Amino acid sequence: MNYSIIGSGSVGMALASQFVRHGISAGVANSRGRDAVAAVLGGHGEVLHALTIEEAVKADFIILAVPFWAHRDVAKAAIDWKGKIIIDVTNAYGVPLSDLGNEPSSSLVAKAMLGARLVKAFNHLPAGVLAQDPKTAEGRRVVFLSSDDEGATSEVANLVRRLGFAPVSLGKIAEGGRLVQAQDKSWAPLIFQDFFKKEV
Repeated sequence: MNYSIIGSGSVGMALASQFVRHGISAGVANSRGRDAVAAVLGGHGEVLHALTIEEAVKADFIILAVPFWAHRDVAKAAIDWKGKIIIDVTNAYGVPLSDLGNEPSSSLVAKAMLGARLVKAFNHLPAGVLAQDPKTAEGRRVVFLSSDDEGATSEVANLVRRLGFAPVSLGKIAEGGRLVQAQDKSWAPLIFQDFFKKEV
């Protein structure tokens, strides 16, 4: 499996730092092009690789860490999304519910990338927390997952474990997944909640 992170802002780079910490190779892309990404990656070239968005969408696992509406531009970069796993890290805070068609924001992302297997994950913690070592004295830091595809949830859960976090499934996007779906001027109940899971 290969991985890409689209978005080199604070959240994208926080996740990239976890790939570096655990020695997992990943491509990184942003809307400004490969050279701009390379400048941000600095000395992590052995693990992180600068890509264009068109290259990044060819990965098996694509971490979408961009401002919410930017997902539409990313969606145009691939002709066929079938079978790809999209890890949706976007937050639709400030977007009126009416603009979302009264649906969870991840449902719109899934429709834009038709055929992809979408899993909401990594969006409930701020970048500064995501960048920290997920293994602490209290246990492993929890990452919530929600998806309408159980198989994709399982595969993303495996990646979450490889990155040192503890995955916790909330079920389907329109059900438990709403607990991490920001909308309008409201943060969902589990956003910013920093939980840990003791290792047995």
